[in-house]
Formats: sequence, C-alpha cells, structure tokens
Amino acid sequence: MSPSLWLLPALPATAGALLIPVRRAAPALSVATAVATLGLAVHAVVTRPSATARLISGEGLAVDGLSAVMVVTVAAVGLAVLVFAAGERRSGRFHGLMLIFLGAMLATVTATDLVLLLMGWEVMGAMSYALIGYRWRDREHVRSGAVAFVTTRAGDLGLYVACGAALAGGGGLALAGLPGLPPPWRDLVAGGVVLAALGKSAQGPFAFWLSRAMVGPSPVSAFLHAATMVVAGAYLLMRLHALLAVTGWAAAVVAWTGAVTALLLGLVAVAQRDLKQLLAASTCAQVGFMVLAAGVSAVSGGAAHLVAHAAVKSLLFLAAGAWLAALGTKDLAGLHGAARRFPLVGVVFAVGAAALAGVPPLSLWVTKDAVLAGVGQPGLRVVAFAAGLVAALYAGKALAEVWRPADTAIATGTATGTATGAGAGAGTATGAERRASGGVAGAELLPLPVLALVAAGFGVVGLPAVHGWWSRLVGDPGAPGLTAGELALSGIPALALVTAAIAVRPGTSAFPYAGGVFGRWLGLERVARGVVWGPLLGAARWVAWFDERVVQGAVEAVARAGLGAARLAGSPFEAGLDDLVRRAGGAVRRLGGLARRPQTGQVHTYFAQAVVALVVLAVVFAIVR
Repeated sequence: MSPSLWLLPALPATAGALLIPVRRAAPALSVATAVATLGLAVHAVVTRPSATARLISGEGLAVDGLSAVMVVTVAAVGLAVLVFAAGERRSGRFHGLMLIFLGAMLATVTATDLVLLLMGWEVMGAMSYALIGYRWRDREHVRSGAVAFVTTRAGDLGLYVACGAALAGGGGLALAGLPGLPPPWRDLVAGGVVLAALGKSAQGPFAFWLSRAMVGPSPVSAFLHAATMVVAGAYLLMRLHALLAVTGWAAAVVAWTGAVTALLLGLVAVAQRDLKQLLAASTCAQVGFMVLAAGVSAVSGGAAHLVAHAAVKSLLFLAAGAWLAALGTKDLAGLHGAARRFPLVGVVFAVGAAALAGVPPLSLWVTKDAVLAGVGQPGLRVVAFAAGLVAALYAGKALAEVWRPADTAIATGTATGTATGAGAGAGTATGAERRASGGVAGAELLPLPVLALVAAGFGVVGLPAVHGWWSRLVGDPGAPGLTAGELALSGIPALALVTAAIAVRPGTSAFPYAGGVFGRWLGLERVARGVVWGPLLGAARWVAWFDERVVQGAVEAVARAGLGAARLAGSPFEAGLDDLVRRAGGAVRRLGGLARRPQTGQVHTYFAQAVVALVVLAVVFAIVR
C-alpha cells in the first residue's frame, strides 16, 4: 500500500484550485505542476502502487498495466497542452481549471471502485462545462457548455444506476468484482456503465455534444479530445471488457455502436468546412475504434490506439489553435496556405494528419489494424474497415486544404464562413484567441515536434518483437499479432486516398463541402431536442402548472375551508365559555371585596371579631350536642 498514490491526482487538483485567482505567475506554476505530475506518473508506473481509504466499502486507487499506460499518457499530454497554453499567456483561471481537469482524469483512471471513479467522473464533467464556456460573457459559448454538460450528465446517470445495482447485488463496488454479480444486477450494472461511457465518449446519439465543445479554447479541445474526458468512456469500457463479455448483449451493443459511430462520424468529418469541427468529428470516429475494441475484448489494440490517438489529436488541435491565433480563422478555405506560411506547424500537422489517415508506417495505421484483428464477426469487420477508409478521406481533406496555395481558394468556402456543426461557433477567431502579431509564439511550438514523434513512431507496438510485451502490459496476453497482408490491405488504400486528395487540380476540391445531414452532424442535436429535450421541458412545465394550480390550490383551499369551519363551529361555544369565565371572575372579585372589609388593621376590631366567632362557635356546639 502506498499513500503517496493519492498525491498523483491530488497535486494537480489542489494546485489548480490555488491557481485560479493567480494572474502573472500562473503559466509558470501550471507548467511546473504538470512536470511534477508527470514525474509522479512515471514513478507510479515503475512502482505500481495501490492505496485504499474507508469511505463506504474500502475504496482505493491502484496502478496496473492498463492504468499505467493511461496515467503516463494523461500526464504527458497535459504537460504538452499546458506548455502550449503558457505560450498563449492564458489566465490563472484557465490554468487552474485545466489542472483540476487533469487531476480528475488521473483519479478516474486509477480508481479501483465505482465510488472514486464516480467522483473523478463528475469533476471532469463540471470542468468540461467551465472550460467549454470559458468565455462566459459570450452567451453562445455558455449555451454550448450547457448543452455538452447536460448531454453528458444524461449518460452519467448510468453510473448511479450501476452503483445502486452493484450494492443491491451484494457484490460490492470494486470494479474487479462486477463481472461476478448475479443476474439481473450484473446486466443493470453493465447497462449503466455502457450508457455513461457512450455519453462521455460522444458515441452514437451523444456525438453532437462534441461539436458544441469546439467553441472552447484550442488547448481545451486538445486536452478534451486527446487524453481526458472523451477517451474516459472508452477506457472504462476496456477496463470492464470482462463485464461486457459475460453479459453477451452489452459486448455486442458496444462493438456495433463503436463501429457505426466510426463510420458515420467519419462521413460527418468529411463534410465539414471548419477545421476544428472536422477534428471533432474525427475524434468521435477514432474513439469509435476504441469502443469497438472494448466490445470485442481487443484491449491490446484499443489501448495502443488510445495512446497513438492522444498524440495525434493533441498535435492536430494545437496546430489548429496556432493557426487560429495567428490567422484568425478556422475555416478550411481561409486556411489555404497556412502550412506554407508556418512551415514547422505545417510539417507536424502533416505528420498528424497522415497518421490519422492510417498512412504507413505511422502509428494509427498499426493500432487501427490491431483493433480490427480482434474483430471476428464479418459484418462488424466490414463496417470497421470502411470507417478506416473514411478516415483517410477526412484526414486527406484537411491535409490538402492547409497545404493548398493561398491563391486557389475554392469557391464553396470563405475565410469568414461559419461552421456547419451541430452548434459550432463561427469560423473566425474571437478577440481573445487571435494574436495581433499574426505569428506563432515560441512556447507554442515546443510540444509539437515531440507529439509528432510519438504520432509517427508509436506504431512500433505492433511489431512482433514489441507486440507480446505490450499485450502482457495491458493485460491482454492472447491478443493476435498483425500480418503483413492485413497491414497492406488497409495501408495501401489509405495512402492512395490521401495522395489523391493532395494531387487534386488547384481550384477544385476533392471533397466538396456538404450542407446536408452529414454537414449538420446527422441532425443529432435537433433529434435530441425534439425527441428528448422538448418533451422533457413540456412535461416539466405541465408538472409545474399542476403543482401550482392543482396541488397548491387544493392545499390552500383545504386550509381556507378549515379556518372557516373553525370560525363557524367555534363562535357560539367560545362566546358561552367566555361569558361563564367572566361571571365566575366577577363572583370571585365580589367575594374578595367582601373579605377585605373586616381587615381594618385595628386590634380592638380583630378582638371583637374573635369574641363574636367564639360566641357563634359556642352556640353551634350547644345546638349540635
């Protein structure tokens, strides 16, 4: 047992709370805290500590193989993002919220029971609301933060159901004991976990909240998509893949949801004209592969894909943020020539986009195939393979547009056009985001080459010499290895599609912007408002009217009737009683007046009264005898 493990989430969370009111020194203190947190994460990976505390049923934290991978990934990406944010000179409030976010994610991935998991889970949700709506004076940003918060909260209710079912089933709240619960409690726990995980990871019908999240600052988008909240659901499903498998139905639901989300949200990404919206939709699609891995128990491939995607997506979002600050636009048509104008950012963005496309020999090419290797059902494999090809389309589109010469702006887009997401903000930067100098700060560039190296090289985990070690590390020793044929089957088409996108004739677009259902994120937010939110609000209004008019009216009517009946029944009785009391009081008062008369204060009077009394007594005594 190592009590120091509590310091891993507590250090960034506490430092973040203290930094919120700080102004000038906040960036330096934030980066220093992130460095210390990364050091603690590495130490935890080496020592594999565990710690427990008595809250309800002996809750605790522990670092095993899978969580070891996560704590290093979360801490490393957090450091990279905070270094970038320091270059942007963000406020203490921003750095403080980001550090609390980091601490909550570290608590989530190291929790060994549902209680601590739920604590970290809830803090992440609160921080996401605060960071998405960071520019709180902008009503649209606050509204987008509220949409994201309410949507994920709807899914989070599943964790409360899971906790209740686990306790009712008598198996306790430890994650390791959940697969052993008896039915139907086991199925209720699985259903709650699946609902919460899909909501947090923006899968299936929950995907639209990630479009709303794009109004937040670019470092928030990088951290949110790469290593924290969005991947938390996929991580939880991989952590509990044994529970999904033992129920049967949960594993199938998770696998198909991940595969279909990867395909459909990939098509949504192809249709976007806003770079951040494209990257957001691609996050839903790539997380879909991780969810698919959890459904088919391909934990080795899913964990590798999670780490590689964290490097790729943080790299792409930070590069997009640098261009947004320098050029003032997120619109792809307005970003023509951006990669040529800022070559270092352009080169690392090209590495990230090529990896996202699955181009050999970069990381996601290998990790995606590692996930597909665990898919045995033919239909599911076809959908997932098609999703991989679509990834080459949207990544190739982004790469082609930012490297396209600036004088070949396509007719269908404008540099100031608005995003076509489910509720995204405009394609131009706000005053808070755009840098007056029009350049990219040196501190912003520091993490990009490192992230590019990981994005390019993490595919080594698929090599035969490394694959066995990696599989044993994450607790999936039986994971199948990759063959050259499988890698070629996905790598060659991806390379061809990206090459075609880059070679398209100037003045045209290989992938025209779409304003239809895919451009609007499948209309998921509109459906959610019409099918869920609207009826709920209507029901709430009706209940409020019923409470105010019927329930409250009935209570007030009963009270008024009771008072009236009391007055009516009490008037004659109270009047008679009052008269009787008054008469008795008057008689006593008169007797008292008579009794006071003999009290003169003169001795001879008292003596005479005594004599009379004795005479009277003597007479009475004589008569009685």
